[in-house]
Amino acid sequence: MALVINHNLMAANASRNLNTAYNALSVSTRRLSSGLRITTAADDAAGLAVRELMRADIASLNQGVRNANDAISMIQTADGALGVIDEKLIRMKELAEQAATGTYSSDQRLIIDSEYQAMASEITRIANATDFNGIYLLNGNLSSSTHDGSKLQSTGKLKVHFGTANDSAEDYYYVQINKATASSLGVGLAAGNSISTQQAAQESLDKINNAILSKDKIRANLGALQNRLENTITNLEIQAENLQAAESQISDVDVATEMTEFVREQILTQSAVAMLSQANSLPRMALQLMG
Repeated sequence: MALVINHNLMAANASRNLNTAYNALSVSTRRLSSGLRITTAADDAAGLAVRELMRADIASLNQGVRNANDAISMIQTADGALGVIDEKLIRMKELAEQAATGTYSSDQRLIIDSEYQAMASEITRIANATDFNGIYLLNGNLSSSTHDGSKLQSTGKLKVHFGTANDSAEDYYYVQINKATASSLGVGLAAGNSISTQQAAQESLDKINNAILSKDKIRANLGALQNRLENTITNLEIQAENLQAAESQISDVDVATEMTEFVREQILTQSAVAMLSQANSLPRMALQLMG
């Protein structure tokens, strides 16, 4: 190569190599400091699109787990109230059994019946008062077989959503809870039931048995729903975990590999700086010839 003073091609070449190495060093620094292989769309446009979709699904799955846990808490609230109703029904059967025997006078049966009716009133009060986050559970609001969520206030059976889309087979199911007031169970004055006479008390024994069976069906249905939700939560957590692993493969930086690249680009940058310094000094040799 001729010794010239109009151009310094060696310095230009060294400068270009320095820029290339420095840019690569900058990318490695950004990846190592963020822990991400993809920090901008320029790093991997297709990978970025896949990653963001995966992140959206992971966030939805985690929220679905929380939704299912909330539904379990709601079911446990209803089941706890039904447990108290169960105690009232047992006491009512005990009172009916007491009034059914002939060793009590009519006045005494009226006294027994007053407690019997008080138990029925308490059952109704519990059913009407039991709520979860403002949603009444046992007063019949959730007993409808249809669901309408098109208005500000949803009506009918409760819809528990936990999936990432809106497919009825995969992403949600319904919680339906029958009414548990005394009249709906067939006991108490509201249902035309008393134990003020011996015959009425004897007939009430079967009615209370039927009420207990109706209440047990509600509790059994709630128990099955709770088990189903718990299985759903397990499945959602596994899905989220596996999806997180897949997202990590696309998005996260391999620190060992990237550190190797970082050291390589660091050495090239330092070498390019040194050679650029040398290349800038070479044209001075021409001045010596002219001197």
